[in-house]
Amino acid sequence: MEAFMEQKEKNETKRPEQEKEKNELQEMKDNQIKETGQLVLEENEKQKKIHLLSIIGEIEGHENLPNHSKTTKYEHVLPQLAAIEDNKTVDGVLLIINTVGGDVEAGLAIAEMIASLSKPTVSLVLGGSHSIGVPIATSTCYSFIVPSGTMVIHPVRMNGTVIGAPQTYDYFKQMQDRIIGFISQHCRTSKERLEEMMLNTGMLTKDLGTILVGKQTVEEGLINEVGGIKEALNKLYELIEERKQE
Repeated sequence: MEAFMEQKEKNETKRPEQEKEKNELQEMKDNQIKETGQLVLEENEKQKKIHLLSIIGEIEGHENLPNHSKTTKYEHVLPQLAAIEDNKTVDGVLLIINTVGGDVEAGLAIAEMIASLSKPTVSLVLGGSHSIGVPIATSTCYSFIVPSGTMVIHPVRMNGTVIGAPQTYDYFKQMQDRIIGFISQHCRTSKERLEEMMLNTGMLTKDLGTILVGKQTVEEGLINEVGGIKEALNKLYELIEERKQE
């Protein structure tokens, strides 16, 4: 009886400690979401550890954007992607995208890093994945877009810049070719069709380019399938199982 009472007291003592640890873990997860927009999904029936990575707002590069802007900082994303690749316990990566675009070099660096991961990756476009967000959306093993999601494809440009020298034009052309080359390598759209959509003059009022909505992105070959979070996660689980059987 005494042994039973002692064990009961020990259990009661452990409970507050367990609750404290649980609260601390939840607080740490909340801070991770708040600071970096990232989370590890591991409480699922498939018993898979999925790293959720979000590309939200404007992609920030070498220059800091105003404090009131929603940004994705590439100096946060790149080290995290390296950590994911190095972590044997992470089974796959789910990329959530809703971006207006941003710094071309930073966006392309993120896309190249995602494409080079050895782990299964799936992207889901919510809202929009515009400009340099296009190569990021196509960089994963498989891609989804919600029915109302949009993608804007337009030429590389710098606001207020007047191209007054051949060298400047050549630089822009070279950068644009890099983006088109990357996208065409990671989706079913040809370089010729991408250039055609970029230089379209009949859709945007004061700009060149093309707006694609939901199913149109699939028809053009940029995105694999129309779907939401359920379809994206199921596809990622499927890719993980396929990889384990190889």
